[in-house]
Amino acid sequence: MENPLGQIIAQDPRYKPEAYLFVHDALGHTWARLDQRRHVTGRELLDGIKYLALERYGPMARAVLNSWGVRTTDDFGAIVFNLVDAGLLSKTEEDDIEDFRDVYDFDDVFVRSYDLTGPDTQEPR
Repeated sequence: MENPLGQIIAQDPRYKPEAYLFVHDALGHTWARLDQRRHVTGRELLDGIKYLALERYGPMARAVLNSWGVRTTDDFGAIVFNLVDAGLLSKTEEDDIEDFRDVYDFDDVFVRSYDLTGPDTQEPR
């Protein structure tokens, strides 16, 4: 049996494997921030992605995401729905790829809002 991630990338080569693995990690990070494990909306996942990217990559977050082919929140929507189509994530009737459209600007979140004054991870403004 072929690796499902390899199949996804063969069908949609815009994003590197690291982008898919990061979305998986961000889902776990998002669940950890909730009171109980439940379905996560697109907006909640994007918040988790934002916080995890800043925690892991700091001021290099945008550059790292860009190196994986991810330049906008729309790209995260495409990744999520590729995972849904492959049966690796589930969605509800209310979930839509439009939930990811233009939610935040990468420059605003990963560059301009990053505070370089201290070593602690910042939550974006």
